[in-house]
Parts: sequence; C-alpha cells; structure tokens
Amino acid sequence: MIMGSPQMTWYLPFWTLPISTTSRYGSHGAFYRYKNSMGKSLPLFYIYDSYLTSPEAWAHLLTPNGPHSIRNSPYDGVFIALLVEEGHTHDILAAGFDGMYTYFASNGFSFGSSHQNWKAVKNFCDANNLMFIPSVGPGYIDTSIRPWNNHNTRNRVNGKYYETALQAALSVRPEIVSITSFNEWHEGTQIEKAVPKKTPARLYLDYLPHQPSLYLQLTRRWAEHFIKEKEQWLM
Repeated sequence: MIMGSPQMTWYLPFWTLPISTTSRYGSHGAFYRYKNSMGKSLPLFYIYDSYLTSPEAWAHLLTPNGPHSIRNSPYDGVFIALLVEEGHTHDILAAGFDGMYTYFASNGFSFGSSHQNWKAVKNFCDANNLMFIPSVGPGYIDTSIRPWNNHNTRNRVNGKYYETALQAALSVRPEIVSITSFNEWHEGTQIEKAVPKKTPARLYLDYLPHQPSLYLQLTRRWAEHFIKEKEQWLM
C-alpha cells in the first residue's frame, strides 16, 4: 500500500497489465492515479521482479521512441521498477521507468531494502528525474514457508522497527512511501488487526500486550506526520 492510500500489487505479465487494467477499471473513480512531473494524472503501477526482463526489452515499451512505446497512449502510466541490487539503478534508468521502489521489509536483505543506502539512491533518482519510493515494514519473519531464512528475520520490537523504518524513509524526503504489507501473514509483514490465534499447523503472531490495531494506529500517526513534513519541504 501507499502511505495514506491502499495499493494493490498486480502479479500479471507486464504487457497485459496496463492494457487490461486501464481498459477495465480506468474510468472508475477509485482507480488510483498519480500526477507526474508533466502534470498528467496517470495510473501508477509497481512492477515486481522487473529486473528479470532486460532494460532493452523494457525500453521498447517505456521510452518515447521505443518501437512498441506506450508513452502518450491511452495505456501510459507511472511505472515503478523493483530495486534490488545497486546496479539496477542504471538499468531502471535505461529501461525508461519512472522510478524505483524497494519492496522488501527486511532491512539489510538487499541493497535496495537497506536503509543506509536510501539517501544515495534518492540522490541518484533526483539527478535523473526518477521517483524513489522507499518501502517500509513492521518486521519480517517467513520461516513458516522458508525455514532456512531465519537470518533475515527482523523482530518488530513492539512497533519500534516499523517506526525506525518510517523515520529512515522520511529522512530522504520521498514523494511516496510504500508499506510492505497490509496482510502478508506468511512473511510476517502484516499491519492489519491481529488477535492471538493458533492452529495445529501454525501459530499466528499477535501484537500483545498492545491493541490489535497497533500498526494501523502507527500508520495513521506517521501518515499525518508525513503530510506535515511534506508541507515543510515545499516551503
């Protein structure tokens, strides 16, 4: 989700995504649009695992002079690539994307998800007219589906991990902050309400001793803080 506005990540082949989504939902009032640097309100798409397709192939679609360009067509949009490795910054630029996001909630898991790298990435994006969207999460634990990955577990510390990530994101003055995630329980990144629950196969993590809505409350508080901060940045 985008801070302040729920967002869906669409797991579809890219070439079907802007066409099918915009054709079917584009006229709906709830369809999210973002005003780009040219003043156009366009659909905003996050492209997960974008690095699996070559920059040259993306450029065919996303650069104005590409042989199959969708720029300035009814299917144009704001396209945000996934940043994992440091070298992906230049690939994303060459591919014609409008920006990059970091997705992973585990600080240090990848170059992109490491808070200490966000300032340098933001500087690169600013210098190249790209959006940088840091992704924050409340914690991370996916050992129920990846038993070997315990080294990437990040304890929630009763909300402190989430707030540290949010502070790191706001410190680089982004236009948007994305949240990973609303309800991905299998990776322990959910922020929706949670109560104690146990099944024969799984113990669901809760937020005790805090209220079930702890992370929704923190999200509201930081969203309000983010809005105030952005007003100060523009002064």
